[in-house]
Amino acid sequence: PAARSLFDEPLGIAVQGLGPRQQVTLRASLWDEAGELFEAHGRYQAADDGELDLARCPALPGGSFSGLEPMGLLWALQPRKPFWRLVKKDVQTPFRLQLEVLEGHGTPPGQLLAQAEHERLFLREGVRRVPVREGRIRATLFLPPGNGPFPGIIDLYGTGGGLPEYRACLLANYGFAVLALAFYGYEDLPKEMKEFHLEYFEEAINYMLKHTQVKGPGVGLLGFSKGGDLCLSMASFLKGITATAVINGSVANVGAVLRYKDITIPPLGADTKRIKINKSGIADIIDVLNNPLEGPNRRSFIPLEKAECRFLFIVGQDDHNWKSEFFAVEGSKHLQAHGKEKPEIVCYPGAGHYIEPPFFPMCAASMHLLVGKPVMWGGEPKAHSEAQRDAWQQIQAFFHRHLNGKPSGTTNKL
Repeated sequence: PAARSLFDEPLGIAVQGLGPRQQVTLRASLWDEAGELFEAHGRYQAADDGELDLARCPALPGGSFSGLEPMGLLWALQPRKPFWRLVKKDVQTPFRLQLEVLEGHGTPPGQLLAQAEHERLFLREGVRRVPVREGRIRATLFLPPGNGPFPGIIDLYGTGGGLPEYRACLLANYGFAVLALAFYGYEDLPKEMKEFHLEYFEEAINYMLKHTQVKGPGVGLLGFSKGGDLCLSMASFLKGITATAVINGSVANVGAVLRYKDITIPPLGADTKRIKINKSGIADIIDVLNNPLEGPNRRSFIPLEKAECRFLFIVGQDDHNWKSEFFAVEGSKHLQAHGKEKPEIVCYPGAGHYIEPPFFPMCAASMHLLVGKPVMWGGEPKAHSEAQRDAWQQIQAFFHRHLNGKPSGTTNKL
């Protein structure tokens, strides 16, 4: 392939100069910033002319994937260390992908025939990264190249805390001004997930709406997991929000008390006795949370009917963190019962909890900060990978439609 590409872009991989129908193994590997190795390999047979183009040649059984999978070497990457997830901490440096062509299909494969290094970038040239420390806000703003103003989005991650920037900066590559917002476990913010105040998030919305590079009259919200229910709470109580997209979120407030002025929403009740542990010692926590439609748990249901924005729910139907599809459907029923427009719900069979930007390898299980042991996230690698690619397009189209007033066909032309 060419020397570099954006992380969420597909890659064209081809090998030339092999013998007719020669059997080779292609191997991809990358080291993350913590020094952990991720690897995948595919078994191939060259065409009659000695060329092997992954867009035309299917992978044979016995590798990390099989069938016609031009990007299999990327989405099938798996860590050597168990329960480890690929994340990008410093978006200003690329991931370096090593690609190797090895003789035959043996284990281990034969001699090295060719190799290449490819850089997977997170920041498109000209995208500006601006650390934000205003008032209480702890965030990073990504601004696209050009003069703006740009449609603005606030991006929230889940219970991992800290300040993940990689999704925000990849989104900024497509013409959005994106604020990656920390809300706990970062600098002088609360160390634990005990209590959140919506005034903090209101400050972030006001910061965006006043910014000369952000196009009003409202902003978009994008939240994953715990960040999803925070976005729904923001949309329900705060002004200045036009569109809210939630990836595998909850319609009830989860994990921490939520306060706004004189309103308090308790966290949804949970019962850890409902955790199931499989033979490998991995916890399945899907049944832990109580039903937010029953008894005192109803006090945790977020009053979505107060929101004045459009909603998009992205749902992995094999999410084992919690019942994302149930939450999306109940949110939709609740909105419609109050005379609101039906939200868009996009469901992906075979997709797990961590629906990330395209080509992040699926993480089947990893440590959960609140549970204190590895939990299963669900998902089947190929279906999950396809869901990530489609969801990325759906999210961009949704925000272009509602923040720009442009038809969705313009998403890829920026």
